[in-house]
Amino acid sequence: MSSTNRITKPHEIVERALELSTADGCVVIADEGSSANLRWAGNALTTNGVTRSRTLTVIATVDGKEGTASGVVSRSAVTAEDLEPLVRAAEAAARGAGPAEDAQPLVTGVPAAPDFTDAPAETSSAVFADFAPALGEAFARAREGGRELYGFANHELVSTYVGTSTGLRLRHDQPNGTLELNAKSPDRQRSAWAGRSTRDFKDVDPTVLDAELAVRLGWAERKIDLPAGRYETLLPPTAVADLLIYQMWSAAARDAVEGRTVFSKPGGGTRLGEKLSGLPLSLRSDPNAPGLESAPFVIAHSSGDDASVFDNGLPVPATEWIADGHLNRLSTTRHTAGLTGMQLSPGFGNLILDAGGEKSLEEMVAATERGLLLTCLWYIREVDPATLLLTGLTRDGVYLVENGQVVGEVNNFRFNESPVDLLSRASEAGRTEKTLPREWSDWFTRAAMPALRIPDFNMSSVSKGV
Repeated sequence: MSSTNRITKPHEIVERALELSTADGCVVIADEGSSANLRWAGNALTTNGVTRSRTLTVIATVDGKEGTASGVVSRSAVTAEDLEPLVRAAEAAARGAGPAEDAQPLVTGVPAAPDFTDAPAETSSAVFADFAPALGEAFARAREGGRELYGFANHELVSTYVGTSTGLRLRHDQPNGTLELNAKSPDRQRSAWAGRSTRDFKDVDPTVLDAELAVRLGWAERKIDLPAGRYETLLPPTAVADLLIYQMWSAAARDAVEGRTVFSKPGGGTRLGEKLSGLPLSLRSDPNAPGLESAPFVIAHSSGDDASVFDNGLPVPATEWIADGHLNRLSTTRHTAGLTGMQLSPGFGNLILDAGGEKSLEEMVAATERGLLLTCLWYIREVDPATLLLTGLTRDGVYLVENGQVVGEVNNFRFNESPVDLLSRASEAGRTEKTLPREWSDWFTRAAMPALRIPDFNMSSVSKGV
């Protein structure tokens, strides 16, 4: 067996790809993933499994008279024999491309990760060692209470290795767990949902979620029809997260400067420094936030409005996007920071909204004279980028609150709202807590949000969906 065929470890594959490169610059990203999952329906487990994955991304840069071009090729299940064709494909893509608009010198000067040569971290079914028995207890309680539980638990662990021709050798292990639980009445006429985000399933208890869902199914025994209109509405943390994640995805500095987003100022410029909320809101990202840890350096498999392959390995600092209710930062790459004259603010791996509130959602309900309590949002789509007007649907429970008590379940609605406008109209924020963004959980799970009270949330039409 040749020495090349013995190259199987992620760091060895990265090093070999860099050795094979004949380009002027090269970045290699190896993602080693593993996942474990449980699924259940009707108070019984249905499937479980463990998977493994490997993806290798090679970014070649080629200097020319008109500038530096880049070529990016990604492939899965890469073996040692696949390396040279992959590297050559990236180089060919770079040589066939025009100068890259976002071209910058590859990052240097970042200390090497001490665990770069260690084996990738892996998850397994053992991550559910405490969770699975508790889930069985939740099934038993649900059967006794005449309700059925459906849902899934998924845990992923991705070890990312980044090596560059400029000497960077970095690594990040990212655990990511999600729990989604639906409770339904036997006739399927009532449904309630709860979800949690977790790093290790040690901080989630399905029996607690089942008890919460039992209460909500009880609320749903009384049905109340309401027309479309504007209602005082309590948005739970999961709904706030879904809206603000979309807002952050629309917060690229260059787009704002060029007049294409809600953060563009009429007549030119941006809304940086503008007051967005009367509440003392702080919207921030921090790679070291406890329980929400994310990559402390840029990992970019492709370039876009808010990411650049040339920035791979660039340190990601804690960033306050909104400070004391004022727009403080827009996201930039090194290229767009230079174009716009703004501070360098790389992308975000988590999102935290805090207004200093101390009330729980239950306490906010108790202080409501008349309003709606939502469970979650789904099918969110953009209507107008200039105002960031979004539309979407409520799901799995909208409840009417009167005199501090939930008095029944109302019909679902389609809403039309801009998250930026909602921040300006929010009259109260509860305490910040970790939450699972239901709509975006396939792409983004690390969020901590408060519930928000909106005096006049726009329920634009009645929806028949659940």
